[in-house]
Amino acid sequence: MRRLSRKKALSLVKELDAFPKVSESYVETSASGGTVSLIAFSAMALLAVLEFFVYRDTWMKYEYAVDKDFSSKLRINTDITVAMKCQHVGADILDLAETMITSSGLQYEPVIFELTPQQRLWQRTLHLIQGRLREEHALQEVLYKTLLKGAPTALPPREDASAEPLTACRIHGHVYVNKVAGNLHITVGKPIHHPQGHAHIAAFVSHETYNFSHRIDHLSFGEEIPGIINPLDGTEKITYNNNQMFQYFITVVPTKLNTYKISADTHQFSVTERERVINHAAGSHGVSGIFVKYDTSSLMVTVSEQHMPLWQFLVRLCGIIGGIFSTTGMLHGLVGFCFDVVCCRFKLGVYRPREVSFGHIYPSQLLLQPFLLHTRGNCFTV
Repeated sequence: MRRLSRKKALSLVKELDAFPKVSESYVETSASGGTVSLIAFSAMALLAVLEFFVYRDTWMKYEYAVDKDFSSKLRINTDITVAMKCQHVGADILDLAETMITSSGLQYEPVIFELTPQQRLWQRTLHLIQGRLREEHALQEVLYKTLLKGAPTALPPREDASAEPLTACRIHGHVYVNKVAGNLHITVGKPIHHPQGHAHIAAFVSHETYNFSHRIDHLSFGEEIPGIINPLDGTEKITYNNNQMFQYFITVVPTKLNTYKISADTHQFSVTERERVINHAAGSHGVSGIFVKYDTSSLMVTVSEQHMPLWQFLVRLCGIIGGIFSTTGMLHGLVGFCFDVVCCRFKLGVYRPREVSFGHIYPSQLLLQPFLLHTRGNCFTV
């Protein structure tokens, strides 16, 4: 009884077979079929390898939301070299609430303004990268993926000790400010704070010593991340006028970065530059110096690295294999039909005419001698 039930179940399963098998004795192989099969298998292998590289790759996903964090502090990282002596210049930050941030986090270091050949090469390379980033915005995603692997973006130190006088001042360090609009300015004289605001003591500085030619080696907001290139990194401005004002208008966008290598809270920013000569007689009023006016955006950007899931990769792979199989089957039939038509029309290959002998021909059949029967498949002439 068990054997009978098993046979019935097996026969029932066989009847449900949607892929009936054909005996090998009924299958005819051909050179054209083998060629198409070889091309199909090669295409499958190539597309499968390319799809695997796509599966291994990642992409950056951008999400936007309202920034609800108003209580935290904003960190400003700066490294600016001014072509004046340190005792003649001062830097401070004044925010929208008239709150003066002391420059205790900033350091003044006497340096040489001119760069060495190695440093000049670094600056040219940085300018080249900056230009490519402005043209190809997709390169920013490459920088996000290769964080902590890229070369340091800071100016390399001088390779030799020079005897030239230290006529420039490097102002570098970081300070924490409120997340409101503010103004980082570098001008003549050291800053002092008083109840009515703040001022810079410039009475003891000669007007001939004013020179606000400067180089911004680094300027960023938020946590410093190796490999990130900011818009103003490597900027150099040279002026030959003592009363020159340089202005940078910056919009800071809070950014949360989540990749497979790092997770950090940083800030992106866009900048607009402007410079003019202070000439009170011509109606151009103001104060000579370098002014970085920044404002924070109300939107927050979340940048996360995404990866194709395994199930999606397998579905795409099955689609490639199945699509090529179904396409090559129809292609093989069409190519074979066209090949037969051409060969039959021009009597090529196996379709070449052959004489058929009918044995001994009697005199009564001599009238049929001029006619020869040529046959091959469905193509024949008499």
